[in-house]
Amino acid sequence: MVCTLFKPRLSITVILRKKMTYYVSAPTYVAISDLHPNCTHPNILGVVIGKTDVKGFPDRKNIGSERFTFSFTIKDSPDHFINASSWGRDDYIHGLSNSFRIGDCVIIENPLVLTKDVEKEDRFCPSTPSFYRLLINENHSTIRVYPDTEADDKLLALFHLPVKDPADFYSLGDIVANGQTLDGSVINILAAVQSIGEPKNFTTSDGRNGQRCEVKLFDETEMKFSLICWDREAIQLVQAWIPRETVLFIADARVSFDNFRKSMVATVTSKTIITVNPDTKEANQLFNYAREFSETGGLDDQEKQSGEVPLDSIVDVFTVNQLKLKAQEILDRQDTIYGITYGFMTTLRIDSSISKVIRSRCAKCRFQVNEEMQACTNAACPAQGQPLEATSGFDLLVDITDHTGTLQSCTLSATAAETTLGCTAEDFVCLTEVQRTDLKWRFLLERCKIYLKVLPSSKARTGLRGSILHCTLADPVEVRQNVLTEQSK
Repeated sequence: MVCTLFKPRLSITVILRKKMTYYVSAPTYVAISDLHPNCTHPNILGVVIGKTDVKGFPDRKNIGSERFTFSFTIKDSPDHFINASSWGRDDYIHGLSNSFRIGDCVIIENPLVLTKDVEKEDRFCPSTPSFYRLLINENHSTIRVYPDTEADDKLLALFHLPVKDPADFYSLGDIVANGQTLDGSVINILAAVQSIGEPKNFTTSDGRNGQRCEVKLFDETEMKFSLICWDREAIQLVQAWIPRETVLFIADARVSFDNFRKSMVATVTSKTIITVNPDTKEANQLFNYAREFSETGGLDDQEKQSGEVPLDSIVDVFTVNQLKLKAQEILDRQDTIYGITYGFMTTLRIDSSISKVIRSRCAKCRFQVNEEMQACTNAACPAQGQPLEATSGFDLLVDITDHTGTLQSCTLSATAAETTLGCTAEDFVCLTEVQRTDLKWRFLLERCKIYLKVLPSSKARTGLRGSILHCTLADPVEVRQNVLTEQSK
């Protein structure tokens, strides 16, 4: 077999020296599909689509010392990718691993091309179409990051092409519905990122340091599903994702039943390849659904209804100004702030038109509709083309003010609004205008104890988006203990 060579998009440099012209041609690379053990001094150019952490193992030849290793997966065309690994000294392996990340274009010079042990490799490494694997040798091989400015657009685009059939995946609803029958299975998942938790460090019982990061996923069928990352490389990749704007195709994730949560969860393993914002029809449909669902507040409604954060677990007290400052601090991380504020409702328009107080949403996708519609107009709705099933509920915007400022346009909706106002949406429709006005003045300009969820939002005029989880008239004793103490500091 003869290795096929191809050239990337590089210009030919002309060097003039002593009236002689030397032509320095661009280097040539071997396509992954043409690699075989008889290739001599191959160079491979591709994009890194997966990578594991460095791990240490006892060195059998040198008792008392360790050898270190890590592996990664490189892709150079839509259908061809290969696993590579390196073994060696601590400083060499850590230095090599730290020199590139997932998503980088790299050049691998002079690796060994070995026939892979399919049974062993497919058990612990990503499944690849190649019969071979690459071994990076400290004495003979090198890895260089290829500048993005010189990389071919087609090469960079490979990072957004899934390594599995883009239509071969489980929805989150299917995973939940199958429950423990899928326990321990390795499957593909297509989902959007709802939120990203803070990475947490820990020490194991035998003194090893570890880390963990939890990502909440959602799709058209399930509003909250946990993805657990244990590898530092995976956690670094996670930090670049934008909640509610990132779609993932997760190839070979392990799903299991979590006895503590009493629910199914997915875990990123050494076999897993995550494709960020895949360039596929299915992913584009989910992206449109996630964006529209988020913009219309449907995701916020689902979070409130899920009851995942019990009110009695929210204990931090903030002034309005403190909430604003806190939101600015976490703007890049898109974290969620839960807290209590003792403030006044300075805007509560429940005595205006009913259509501005109660809104209808599609029962399937939570997209805002009106009851005259025959079908949901959301192109990503799973019930597209079917007769409209709508639900109605409170959907209010409330301003909250205290001695430090005003938090504008906080949402008060669903069960939180019913609990606060003491009536259902159906009951509210039957109230007279005088009764609605009386209800309004029961809260307006009265000191309230308000449980809030606040998210940074670049789209919101104020830079943050607040949602009221619960609201009651404040106990004067609590106000003195919390607000007056704060003012005296």
